[in-house]
Amino acid sequence: LDIAGNNHPDVIIAATHSLSFSFFPQLLRHNNIARFGAFRLISDTLQACERTLLQGQSQFLLCHYHQYMRFNLAPEIFSSLRLGVDRLIPYSKTEQNSTAPLWKIGIETKIPYLSFSNESGIGRIIANTSAIHQIGKTLELVFTSDLAATLLAMVKAGDGVAWLPEMLAEQDVKSGNIVPATENTDFWLPIEIRLYRSIAKMSKTAEALWDIFTEHQQ
Repeated sequence: LDIAGNNHPDVIIAATHSLSFSFFPQLLRHNNIARFGAFRLISDTLQACERTLLQGQSQFLLCHYHQYMRFNLAPEIFSSLRLGVDRLIPYSKTEQNSTAPLWKIGIETKIPYLSFSNESGIGRIIANTSAIHQIGKTLELVFTSDLAATLLAMVKAGDGVAWLPEMLAEQDVKSGNIVPATENTDFWLPIEIRLYRSIAKMSKTAEALWDIFTEHQQ
């Protein structure tokens, strides 16, 4: 998504796919940051977004964060702000004419598992979560994707269970299309939404924008 069109953007933000869809639009609206000039949003996997920041192709990186995830941005070179919180919850399609999950975690029967790739930030978080490892034998991997929207569509179709950001799944939960596949909150993972930047001096516009985010960090 290139908000700036063919013009040279004043600010370039790299964001993971799910946050590009669920969080970035409200970030623009709530902080009225359009006044800072033309923006370009690069939407990709966390691995690709990290690369744009490391190579100086973007000033900011917006992504999910968990304390146990593997991260490629050294804290002595990059700083970050917490802009929000979310949860990764395992979701399932509901049974027909019911509010019960079609696929339920916690029973002995294997359930189809819709997974994020290792290149995605959410995939990294899940890969380092012991609670999910404990039920690994009951999860039968049937599909892997970088895209949260793809996994959400497959959950809604009844193809299996996927851990998805609560913020992304909110509307489908409200409409009754999907529900948590378990009420055991040990499998609900609290995560943060963070904005990263290099500690090196940026342009005047980018630094002013960082100051706005600093005032509104959570």
